[in-house]
Amino acid sequence: MPEMRLSFTSYFRCLILAAAVQSAPLLVRPAFAADLPSAPTPLERGFHLLYDLDFAHAQQEFTGWQQQHGEDPLGPASEGAALLFSELNRLGVLEAQFYTKDSTFNSRAKLSPDPAVRSRFNAVLAQTETTAHNRLAKDPKDPDALFAMTMASGLRADYAALVEKRNMASLHYTRDAETWAHQLLAVDPHCYDAYLAIGISKYIIGSSSAPVRWLLRLGGYEGSKQGGIADLRLTAEHGHYLAPFARILLAIAYVRENDKPNARQILTSLQQEFPANPLFLREISRLDSTR
Repeated sequence: MPEMRLSFTSYFRCLILAAAVQSAPLLVRPAFAADLPSAPTPLERGFHLLYDLDFAHAQQEFTGWQQQHGEDPLGPASEGAALLFSELNRLGVLEAQFYTKDSTFNSRAKLSPDPAVRSRFNAVLAQTETTAHNRLAKDPKDPDALFAMTMASGLRADYAALVEKRNMASLHYTRDAETWAHQLLAVDPHCYDAYLAIGISKYIIGSSSAPVRWLLRLGGYEGSKQGGIADLRLTAEHGHYLAPFARILLAIAYVRENDKPNARQILTSLQQEFPANPLFLREISRLDSTR
């Protein structure tokens, strides 16, 4: 039972893909329509392309950013995100129907990761961590470095669980991501992207059975289902790079709790914002067919 929940924890962190949710009326606030400046940065363009599953052009944007900002750890961290999600897409992991139940997630077939992608993924995350630690040695309150470390730990958790099926290792990285997120929020309480890592952890642990929650709490993990949703809403409503990600995770939570109207509304808003991503329309059709 604990193993089952830990595996879904890492999946729930991973599906890159995020609308603002309320328990009653649903507020949908597009992340890239009104919030971005008229001339978005390469990182902003890259993340938008990533949510549209245009991995090649997203990588071009992230590479261009790194060439101009070699000391910014967010560059290689963003490249790591693109590498991970392109690999997950290739392997069919982004198909949400496999994860609406824990049992289907655990029975998934063993994957065959691309060794070259894995090598590059580990290299860019190592670069992220080295660059971030160098900056934190000079300034322990560097928000970009703290955010990069949060991302790196989260990406490692995703790869460990979703590609390698190393669920305990994934839990370790998940906890690291939450720790870095808390440090970031202590420096910048308005960095709403950081609430994503915290919210996911809270929601999954809070959704677990009582024995599982007890075991996790012995290890220092605390959870609250509603608290997790509240944190995800903060990212969905006010986040920058990760707001669409938070919207998708909330949609998945609604599907799992059989709240199809709210899930459908979120997926519809995402499909309108990222029309090149076929996953949203596919999941809308699946929801409609099961009414």
